Amino acid sequence: MKNKNAYLIGLGLIIGLIALLGSGALKKNIQASRPTDVPSSRFPANPNVSLKFDKSNLKEIWLAGGCFWGVEAYMARIYGVYDVTSGYGNGNKDNPTYEEVCSGTTGFAETVHVLYDPNRLDLKTLLTYFFKVIDPTSKNKQGNDEGVQYRSGIYYMNQSDKVVVDEVVLLEQKRYSKQVVTEVLPLKNYFLAEEYHQDYLEKNPDGYCHIDFDNLKAPVGTIDVTKYPKPSNEVLKNNLTEVQYKVTQENDTESAYSNDYWDNYEAGIYVDVVTGEPVFSSKDKYDSGCGWPSFTKPIVPEVVTFKEDKSYNMVRIEVRSRSGNTHLGHVFEDGPKDKGGKRYCINSASIKFIPYDKMEEESYGYLKNLVK
Repeated sequence: MKNKNAYLIGLGLIIGLIALLGSGALKKNIQASRPTDVPSSRFPANPNVSLKFDKSNLKEIWLAGGCFWGVEAYMARIYGVYDVTSGYGNGNKDNPTYEEVCSGTTGFAETVHVLYDPNRLDLKTLLTYFFKVIDPTSKNKQGNDEGVQYRSGIYYMNQSDKVVVDEVVLLEQKRYSKQVVTEVLPLKNYFLAEEYHQDYLEKNPDGYCHIDFDNLKAPVGTIDVTKYPKPSNEVLKNNLTEVQYKVTQENDTESAYSNDYWDNYEAGIYVDVVTGEPVFSSKDKYDSGCGWPSFTKPIVPEVVTFKEDKSYNMVRIEVRSRSGNTHLGHVFEDGPKDKGGKRYCINSASIKFIPYDKMEEESYGYLKNLVK
């Protein structure tokens, strides 16, 4: 049984009437509608709504992942995506209707056209998010929807994109014992779906959706360490305060309760004061009562390193930054049990706070999903 089709039947004559109005036979130069964001507790906020995009620098990819209602809404909420439309891709006739596509005789797949900013989002990351919400080993079926129109696929226009697609598919194959059957093909054609399908879940927040939006909260890939080189010691002495230098470079410890961030709970991220590499998120900050900033975990695991510290006749685990080898603080086993039991006790002098509203301006906008 096709759950989405059953849902459509339940909508009755209203949907049928609207369906008569549109065929939207656009192939490529689609008028982008820009992302929308309808308040709803069901779906996360769209991080792209307030962003400014250079439309002359956008890239595009076409993705088939089952019912396009959910795929469209999900892809639109990936940071760096300018616009997503729903349509029919890689079939064998012109101007197909929804009913014709659902018959399974046209060869079309329900497909979304994604326009994205390559300066904010690379294709590899975009595809990694895509694979989080499909079963690439399932042929002609995603979620509860079955039929050739619900097959998974990635359709490209440029050969350089195919190189990236092939790399990601190869990585995904390693995660499965069964064969990945997501098709990778040049885009043959793409027709915009009827108007009532566009931004469907924004207009109908309770509509059918097979996508788990919680996948947007999980970090994808790694923070690029090469973007955050460590300055020379001479530069550090000139740029850091005396306390910052002693703490970060000489393993000193600042005073409890008289430091900048011990009681700061504003939304944002904390970066290595030496290199600017992100190390902690306000989402993981809590009041431990120790007088220093405390976190349950780093923003992603790989940005910190650990070292046994036997100074002051104690045995502790020191936390250092990856890119700058900066002394950040120590990690203890007395943190909140429901958050993993860790307490990262960090010196304010080792970190710099970037407010959520400034993250885009400071080139950290790609991490907003790890804050809210």
